[in-house]
Amino acid sequence: MTTEVPDEHPRSESLRTRHRIEDGVDAGLTHRQGLIAEGRGEAFDYLLGERTTESAERAERAAAAHLLLADCPVLSVNGNAAALVPDEIVDLADAVEAAIEANLFNRTDERIDAIADHLRAHGAEGVKGRRADARIPGLTSERAKVASDGIHAADVVLVPLEDGDRAEALSAMDKTEIVVDLNPLSRSPQVAAVPVIDNLVRAMPNIAAHARELAGRPDDCERAIENFDREAALEAAEETIRSGELD
Repeated sequence: MTTEVPDEHPRSESLRTRHRIEDGVDAGLTHRQGLIAEGRGEAFDYLLGERTTESAERAERAAAAHLLLADCPVLSVNGNAAALVPDEIVDLADAVEAAIEANLFNRTDERIDAIADHLRAHGAEGVKGRRADARIPGLTSERAKVASDGIHAADVVLVPLEDGDRAEALSAMDKTEIVVDLNPLSRSPQVAAVPVIDNLVRAMPNIAAHARELAGRPDDCERAIENFDREAALEAAEETIRSGELD
């Protein structure tokens, strides 16, 4: 059970996030290495001012547009994402009519089942991942194992907290890849069509909110995609981190 954190604590949101990752480990959702990944991400978020920047907001709008226009959108979920934002994953999947698939580097059937059960407890239906009857070409890790009617068939894939080798492999499959990552220099956002440099706990609800606003407006979706400059977004995030000009 998540430890109670007083609202008046100056690091209350950060502490709650850490506890969700701890709970994820205890529940079998998150690998222990996820604790390290969370700490690294928190450091970048601190340098970003723990806020959604203007460039990240534009990326989130473009991400929503891509998902809405997709023929087969899929949200890929790992242990950290399942622990941090289960409600938000389900909400976004509903907003853009996307499938959800559990995909893990440190894969076991038990962890896949735990993530699927956890997401179903938060309202998800038909979580994919256990029946991994296809592979992503060029990968030798367990992340290569995917569902033929899920990530393998997708034209647009949102991959929060991605690792670089699969990001490159999915890009090579000509999939439109949306990556949520707090490090703009990581391989994952560097190869993504839409790099969202923001904390997952802010990015997922933001993307869902944009999706609901853009639903049924294909021209506005196209405009959001055309107006997004991935290189400029990466440069803006890096400049914010390097400048140290925090609010």
